[in-house]
Amino acid sequence: MARPKPETFDKQKTVAENRRARFDYAVEDKFEAGIALQGTEVKALRAGEASIAESYAEVRDGEAWLINANIPEYSHGNRLNHQPRRPRKLLLHNREIERLLGAVERKGMTLVPLSIYFNSRGRAKVELALAKGRQAQDKREYIKDRDWKRDKARIMRDKG
Repeated sequence: MARPKPETFDKQKTVAENRRARFDYAVEDKFEAGIALQGTEVKALRAGEASIAESYAEVRDGEAWLINANIPEYSHGNRLNHQPRRPRKLLLHNREIERLLGAVERKGMTLVPLSIYFNSRGRAKVELALAKGRQAQDKREYIKDRDWKRDKARIMRDKG
């Protein structure tokens, strides 16, 4: 029997965050996926070196892949160091992959990584978002709403 899914993921140490994704995309659903990494990639992540700003995820041949994520070479690595921008396999259940594939194909959604982090057990995880791209008008509305919420909170704080 599956255990209930927590509201927020168990993030111990966030390594990389894609802050721009929350602005460029309207996030519909979030998933937690493991990543298949090589040894020097894990060491580079633990050192806090990673960038997922231009990365995305896709489903190919029934497997999910993280494309264009930059994990720079480990500084103390030898000739067996990894390639910084290689595709990395995401570890998801088959039914999750089928659900993601259906949403991407039918609804025209995109798989965007929001963050890479280590959970409490020390495993590297990716927080994936099933998202829909925002148009320029939507972005302006988002900025207006965000600014209004900030101003409203400031007014309430000053009066309180």
